[in-house]
Amino acid sequence: MSAVDVVDETFLAVPPGTVAKAFADPVSWRRFWPDLRLEVYADRGDEGLRWTVRGALIGTMEVWLEPVLDGTLLHYFLRVDPPPGADARPARLRREKTRRQLAAKAVALDLKAQLEHGRRPGCPPV
Repeated sequence: MSAVDVVDETFLAVPPGTVAKAFADPVSWRRFWPDLRLEVYADRGDEGLRWTVRGALIGTMEVWLEPVLDGTLLHYFLRVDPPPGADARPARLRREKTRRQLAAKAVALDLKAQLEHGRRPGCPPV
């Protein structure tokens, strides 16, 4: 089991292909996760991406895009450990997990605001 295991889900009222485009450019990865070096090991198109993670943490990350109703359920998984020699005390790992959980939700909500273009709740996509 990974020392830091983060799972998050957020609904975006846009098609999976629209969300996939937001993650397609490696430049966006550096903006979303500036301290992680990512390498794609599975490009699943409109279903998302899977990466190996290096840098501040080591492990894997996935964005799975599930079509749901008139939009996409964005699933985020981060399963990582600190690099060799890094502080791996339980309190530090708990703080790191919380930091990564908040960062994952911030990425998802920022994308939601950007991609839905002010769509009102209960109304069809613009």
